[in-house]
Amino acid sequence: MSISVLSPTRALGGVSGLLQVASLLGLVLLLFKAAQLYLRRQWLLKALQQFPSPPSHWLYGHMQEFQEETELRPLLKRVEKYPSACARWLWGTKALVLIYDPDYMKVVLGRSDPKSHDSYRLLIPWIAVIITSYGPAILEIHILELYWPFLPLPMMCLFLTPFVPPKLSLVVPLIQSPRPTHTPICGPGNGLLVLEGQTWFQHRRMLTPAFHYDILKPYVGLMADSVRVMLDKWEELVSLDSHLEVLGHVSLMTLETIMKCAFSHQGSIQTDRNIQSYIQAIRDLGNLTFSRIRNAFHQNDFIYRLTPEGRWSHRACQLAHQHTDAVIKLRKAHLQKEGELEKVRSKRHLDFLDILLFARMENGSSLSDVDLRAEVDTFMFEGHDTTASGISWILYALASHPEHQQRCREEIQSLLGDGASITWDHLDKMPYTTMCIKEALRLYPPVPVISRDMSKPITFPDGRSLPAGIPFSLSFYGLHHNPKVWPNPEVFDPSRFAPGSARHSHAFLPFSGGSRNCIGKQFAMNEMKVAVALTLLRFELAPDPSRVPVPIPKVVLKPKNGIHLQLRKLL
Repeated sequence: MSISVLSPTRALGGVSGLLQVASLLGLVLLLFKAAQLYLRRQWLLKALQQFPSPPSHWLYGHMQEFQEETELRPLLKRVEKYPSACARWLWGTKALVLIYDPDYMKVVLGRSDPKSHDSYRLLIPWIAVIITSYGPAILEIHILELYWPFLPLPMMCLFLTPFVPPKLSLVVPLIQSPRPTHTPICGPGNGLLVLEGQTWFQHRRMLTPAFHYDILKPYVGLMADSVRVMLDKWEELVSLDSHLEVLGHVSLMTLETIMKCAFSHQGSIQTDRNIQSYIQAIRDLGNLTFSRIRNAFHQNDFIYRLTPEGRWSHRACQLAHQHTDAVIKLRKAHLQKEGELEKVRSKRHLDFLDILLFARMENGSSLSDVDLRAEVDTFMFEGHDTTASGISWILYALASHPEHQQRCREEIQSLLGDGASITWDHLDKMPYTTMCIKEALRLYPPVPVISRDMSKPITFPDGRSLPAGIPFSLSFYGLHHNPKVWPNPEVFDPSRFAPGSARHSHAFLPFSGGSRNCIGKQFAMNEMKVAVALTLLRFELAPDPSRVPVPIPKVVLKPKNGIHLQLRKLL
């Protein structure tokens, strides 16, 4: 028997041939992708022809128009120039429709379309393990979730297989198969903010009792306690310097409030230096998400994780999760004490965390640990960061308009006296203060924009229509500054919200609208009223002319370099 030996020359020739085939295949795939992108752009141009916009660059669209410090200027120009809505090109073949009209808002928010995957997935930093179904067979593919920018999944697997670590396995389908469906089976769950469909409905229905008015009533006293701790700190600080950056302090106060009200936390965290790491982590995550949305190269999860920003985001997520895990662990430990579990079960109304711990889904199963943490993460973020932004901008608006500030103070003094006690019943008896709060929320909506993906074709009241597959950005900031909806929109005019004043049902949306509106809007309004009332009884506010805040529409409407005020202690 003879054994043929493969010569080096033939081996090199074989490798060279494989490289040529691979190069040719790569060129074909590149041309295919280019054609795909071209056809996608042509489809978008046709679909968006009823929605004009300023000229855009073929590659980066309108991205240069929307820079961080000037983001809102071109938006307001669009609101004035283009009725109701306009197209906004992002990069490559991505575009959306920007909406700032109440009739359009009503149509979109009245539907059950999912939230935009491209935007909200950036709030879910996870590595998913997926199950991929191919017809009758189910093949497990244990891979990092790579949204490969150029290759379809089977081709991606083919090229990556030689480089995959031994602990990971790639199964490549041998036949043409339908587009795989991805079902997360590990990693963090999703909170109410990003859930969709029946799962969202179940979670929303489960959590609604936590916001019953009988639950919210005693929270007013807890809110007042946290506000007083903050104001006591301010008294010490302004005795040294009357200039104060308030947003950082308000963030600590709202976090303490949510910890006390929703998670039964005892004591004050406003004097706890360790909590600053959580506040900074949330601030960093907001900034990083905002930056990532605007960077085409950071849309791919795998690439983003390799960047300094991606590693920074991962560290911030770890810090945020550590805080959340500690809250859950502490509450679980408390419930393990003898008699405590039955005491909690016997309460007429449970708080937010108790509802989660005792929750049973419709299939009889309790929330998993990852679902539990996701809901706590969501509520911790939404319950303190957005409210802190709202309160800080309200204080700035009142500081900038002393005549309205004084009228609010007189109303509150006549109602509360020295403010030693404030209760649920007081909150409905400060109409002018409420008008000022709403007008500040109109000028500075805490959540400036949300996104939706249209799952079905849509037609608007003016006859314009769009096919399925077009994403929308609902600009609440644009809506609230639309001169066709609000005359002289930049003027602070609380009389817009006087009792009996008429306006479109979707002209004022600081808490969104429709079935997916903010579940905690009453909680947030109560906290804003308590904070404003007690602050005005203690201090006179004035703006710092040397440091005027510039609103930046990130995940939450944040000021560049903070909100700086001058405070004078009232006798």
